[in-house]
Amino acid sequence: MDARDTIRFRLTVQYDGTAFHGWQVQPDHRTVQGDLEAAFSRLADHPVGVVGSGRTDTGVHATGQVAAADMPAGWSAERLQRSLNAVLSDDVWIQDVARASSDFHPRFDAIRRTYRYEVGLRPDARSPFHRRWCWPIGDPVDREALDRAAGTLRGTHDFEAFAKAGQPERGTRCEVLDCGWSETELGLRFTITADRYLHHMVRYLVGTMVDIGRGRRPEREMAKLIAREARLTTSPPAPPTGLFLHRVAYPGDTDELSPPSTSLSAQEPAPR
Repeated sequence: MDARDTIRFRLTVQYDGTAFHGWQVQPDHRTVQGDLEAAFSRLADHPVGVVGSGRTDTGVHATGQVAAADMPAGWSAERLQRSLNAVLSDDVWIQDVARASSDFHPRFDAIRRTYRYEVGLRPDARSPFHRRWCWPIGDPVDREALDRAAGTLRGTHDFEAFAKAGQPERGTRCEVLDCGWSETELGLRFTITADRYLHHMVRYLVGTMVDIGRGRRPEREMAKLIAREARLTTSPPAPPTGLFLHRVAYPGDTDELSPPSTSLSAQEPAPR
């Protein structure tokens, strides 16, 4: 099909990552990208590829993944949203659809991404109605220690110590534009906005900060890990169940960075 006969659409996608082997298409495994491509292809009656703003790992959720796909001319954004939600499974939901320029690329055009990590401190965080979307640790934590640890992350730093794998072609430096801890009905939420992330970076950061908050390692080690001092290693990464890709921003977006919300009631509805 000639590109002149297609329209590129930009989608905001929410999904519960529990049953998925991550975002990217994999042979013999269910993935979010695979489900979306199957849905688009069914509606278009020919194979359609879907590009996302970034990969999420097995078990990681999204309330603001951005994707793009080309559909035959004649489709409207409203009709496409209704049709996709009608054929997709209950653990994927298209929040909105809009027409995009023909050269829009969800990954390469993104200027910052925001992740949230949910930590459950209350006993009911272990309920089957909550534990799929948080890390239910149960133990008390030192909130002030968590705040101080998060404060060391802002700015541009080398996060190699907090990565499962590096990106040789891009290096290991990332700019953290904002981050912080806030209270929720179940416990605490860590919110971080950065220009880019390394593999498992947020989970290593949370795992290390939570160990500091539990008194299992000294506060000073956070700054030393950032500075790559001594022979320190991070704590194990926090489990994927508490991690959400919350938002992806692009040039021209009008909203500014805002502080983390302080209540679960202010959060978007959890993925179905």
